[in-house]
Amino acid sequence: MRIAEGRDRPMKSYDVAIVGAGILGLAHAYAAARRGQRVVVLERDAQANGASIRNFGFVTVTGQEAGDCWEMARRARRVWGELCAQARIPILQEGLVVAARLEESLPVLDAFLAGPMGEGCRRIGHAEAAAMIPALRPEAVRAALFSPHEVRVESREAIPRLAAFLAERLGVDFKWRTAVQAVETGRLWTSAGEIAAARIVVCPGDDFSSLFADRLQAYNLTRCKLHMLRLEPQRPVRFQTALMSDQGLGRYLGYADLPEATPLKARLDREFAALRANGVHLIVTQSADGSLVVGDSHHYAPTPDPFAPEAVDRLILDEFEAVLDLEGWSVRERWVGTYASAKDSWRLTDRPMDGVRIVIVTAGCGASTAFGIGEETIAALLD
Repeated sequence: MRIAEGRDRPMKSYDVAIVGAGILGLAHAYAAARRGQRVVVLERDAQANGASIRNFGFVTVTGQEAGDCWEMARRARRVWGELCAQARIPILQEGLVVAARLEESLPVLDAFLAGPMGEGCRRIGHAEAAAMIPALRPEAVRAALFSPHEVRVESREAIPRLAAFLAERLGVDFKWRTAVQAVETGRLWTSAGEIAAARIVVCPGDDFSSLFADRLQAYNLTRCKLHMLRLEPQRPVRFQTALMSDQGLGRYLGYADLPEATPLKARLDREFAALRANGVHLIVTQSADGSLVVGDSHHYAPTPDPFAPEAVDRLILDEFEAVLDLEGWSVRERWVGTYASAKDSWRLTDRPMDGVRIVIVTAGCGASTAFGIGEETIAALLD
């Protein structure tokens, strides 16, 4: 498909063009630039504004689905460690505590620790967990899982810093506020004119209609909307690690797919039906200013509505209060995010034509896996 507008403008040429400046697009740009490629990133907005900045900034390895999702997360975690140092992105927290207050959660912890994905993790009690998260309620911790693998960054700051690093240190060319109208082998037609690129990677996030809509329709994609909150504690509190609760054991597939999780999920369905119906599971991370990022929920629709019912936030906060004992707090911010979702796959890579790939993470784990996926895609295109 050719677009007449812009044909009279000079055509720039690159080795690799990336469509989309979210974390997945930036990961592909980084993988290509490290291999000496001349790279351009095209983004229709003035800055990344979607799922990549509307999340916890929590790079999660432990609990990811067994198989290549977990493997990609392990590789991405190593790259994050390298990049945070080079791009001066502060790591605000390291590690994860999963607090288990239900009896049925304990066999899940033990089974996970006994498997290969439990490497480096260990079971701890309330005293050790509270040394890392002093606000933990004693009754909320029959036992806990500690993982050393996770890191947490501030997404709204980390993504711009990563883009700046790619531009300044690796020579990646960014074209902001540039809409890509059509793609074919070796060419992109954009609102800023025609661009030549030997290889093209399209990372559209949850936009399934702007490019290759016919190809994407076959994947039965939908969107997931989630609620997030930022809480301001009345008194200073320190979270050395990120925190999850039993709800995460029933949702994250690295735990929930274990046979030992069946009784736990049955109890969660019975006793926490509203949380399960709204896809609520607790994650708490802490920002540099001491505020707490808390979430989240999951609602699915082809076009999610933009509204954030207070009742859903209340479910999240009820779980927060069941696990943590703070003297007081207030809500400083609320927001919603959306991301691409698919029932039977956590990611997709489609080859619509020679030299072109469409890459989408469809399980809300883009920040945790993007750098592994980027390396895989670029290696396949170049090698």
